[in-house]
Amino acid sequence: MKVSLKTLTFNPRLKKAPIISLQGQPVALFTEQHCNILMALEQKKIQLFSECRNGYCGACKTKVISGSVTYHLQPLAHLEKDECLPCCCSPNSDLDLELSAHYITAVGKAVTTSS
Repeated sequence: MKVSLKTLTFNPRLKKAPIISLQGQPVALFTEQHCNILMALEQKKIQLFSECRNGYCGACKTKVISGSVTYHLQPLAHLEKDECLPCCCSPNSDLDLELSAHYITAVGKAVTTSS
């Protein structure tokens, strides 16, 4: 393949896929195939208690350590400034969540965390 200066030019429409971390441990890459953060975590076999599919809003409320999110739908549950509902939002940037995960799978290896 012939490489030219035009090939190496940055395309502003393309941006880096956000990394979702749990207490500093990277666990998922959020891509266009995910509808929300909850789906991205579930795809990586990370268990997060949620009652979203049963009509109860607020059960998946999670503290955000760093990063920010955008909501697809207005949340029904009351949220503090440092909280999010993973079921109805997506990350704007790399995101670190404070989840009390006892056992997570990250980057192809098993990791145990304390809660």
